[in-house]
Amino acid sequence: MKRFILLTGLVLIGISGFCQTKSEKQEAYNKAKQAVELMDNGNYDMSIQLLEEATKLDPTNFIYPYEIGYALILKKKYKKATKYFEKVVKMEGSDDQSYQMLGNAYSMGGNKEKAIDAYNRGLKKYPNSGRLYLEIGNVHQDDWNKALEYYEKGVQVDPTYPSNYYWLAKIFCNSTEEIWGMFYGEMFMNIERNSKRTEEISQLLFDTYKSEIQFTSDTTKSVSFSQNNVIDITAKKPTLPYSMIYETGLMIAVSDVNSITLKTLHKIRSQHTNFYFDQKFNDSYPNVVFDWHKTLIQKEMFECYNYWLMMKGAPDEFDEWIGTNQEKFESFINWFSENPMPIDNEKSFHRLNF
Repeated sequence: MKRFILLTGLVLIGISGFCQTKSEKQEAYNKAKQAVELMDNGNYDMSIQLLEEATKLDPTNFIYPYEIGYALILKKKYKKATKYFEKVVKMEGSDDQSYQMLGNAYSMGGNKEKAIDAYNRGLKKYPNSGRLYLEIGNVHQDDWNKALEYYEKGVQVDPTYPSNYYWLAKIFCNSTEEIWGMFYGEMFMNIERNSKRTEEISQLLFDTYKSEIQFTSDTTKSVSFSQNNVIDITAKKPTLPYSMIYETGLMIAVSDVNSITLKTLHKIRSQHTNFYFDQKFNDSYPNVVFDWHKTLIQKEMFECYNYWLMMKGAPDEFDEWIGTNQEKFESFINWFSENPMPIDNEKSFHRLNF
């Protein structure tokens, strides 16, 4: 759930014009700021009272009734919360986040049909809202195939919104098509950094590499990230399934390693990237993730990036490595914070593009 006050408090006074006096707007803001502090401390009733007073002082500002709805959700008064959010979505300045909260209130109150209706109403106004596709997917989590459709649509229309990638990574890495989970997971970590979910996906990526790359002997190795390795020979121009390209590169890359560690994964991923571009697969199958890998290799940042990406899968190994690479890693983090993976509507990753 999201709130507005703390994010936009500095501009609240000017949001709704000057119908009220500046002092009334200032007083409304001061009350709302105090209300948020009370809400954070669990005093929901007093918080709501102050927000009601703020609403009377500045009635055209949607943020105050939004926060009342938020407080009511925290009180588990979902039906009452929906009444506030139904008003909020009709007010000037509200956006897709307001429809998200309206749907969430319905969903948490046990009314999935009205929740989906609220999200769909939001999508009519905001068709490129990743957060609304996310919520519809969440409602359908009892049917992962159905949920998958909405998460992937969310990635398609809103490639910088992280939560759809998060769920796609979890779904695919726990399926027989782990290949897509590897890409979605890495995209997620590049968009949402330094959260508990980031740590979770970091371990998931490492664990998936470890489970899908097997070393049965010094000379026998297997790579299995997909069961979809069938070529459609009936097509006018038969093409290799993307998984075959991905797995072939990995098989070559693991030829001289015998275990999965952070160190060997850096080597595997480096050789895999070089193979991809040496074979010019990037011409037929452009991939923003591999483009990013190539950039990092050229800038000699790929080792630090790989250790960062999968550190939670092997924390002891990471700690040992950082002990002798602290300065290099800090330099990478500083660069990384200023140079994120380029992701936008032109540069994005979506399974259906392959």
